[in-house]
Amino acid sequence: MLTPRYYFAEDFLEFYDYFRAQPHLRRTFQKGELLWQPGQPHDRVQYYVSGASVNFAQHESGRRRIISFHGAGTLFPGYHTVDFHIELSLITAALSEVQVLEFTIPQFQAMFRSNPALADSVVNWYARYVNRFLFESTHQEFNSSRVKLCNLLYLLTANQPAGAGLVIEMTQEDLADILGLSRVQITRELTALRAMGVLSTNRGRLTVIDLPALAALCTEETV
Repeated sequence: MLTPRYYFAEDFLEFYDYFRAQPHLRRTFQKGELLWQPGQPHDRVQYYVSGASVNFAQHESGRRRIISFHGAGTLFPGYHTVDFHIELSLITAALSEVQVLEFTIPQFQAMFRSNPALADSVVNWYARYVNRFLFESTHQEFNSSRVKLCNLLYLLTANQPAGAGLVIEMTQEDLADILGLSRVQITRELTALRAMGVLSTNRGRLTVIDLPALAALCTEETV
């Protein structure tokens, strides 16, 4: 059984050589640079060769809500041929130097229609992405702030790139922006988890010390 994901990487690694052989544009984005401008429709598909980005919604109040993270070996945004208004308020920013192979919708459509294995992978990727929202709207919504945070931390230890282990490279602000909680709530819960010996924190980094103890604080849907 697959668990919900916030970090998407390595979903399309097997197609790297195939992608390189197809018509595309190779682009490089520097840390902090926007891969998609505010108000820009998703009219291209990017395969991440290296680096990572964060995708978030910018509310008119100025607050942001982090939706997902994307790393090497995946496609983002997903392939579709319909324009969604919500896309105009979504922003994707590079967390490091990011290199991508970029395809226009017609270019990717040709690959999608001619490569059944790729088509299956695209559909399965969308299912994983939708599952992340279903998990949040039908499950996380009813949890306390501590349970919400523990669920997120547990999933991040499982979904980060290979080799990341139990270290989570995120700030308290990032966690608040993912969960829709205040910084005060996040600080309070992290302080409690530190006192319980579940994790330790440093500037922009959390390390899970006792994964079984963290899992015990999570809901069954998560673990």
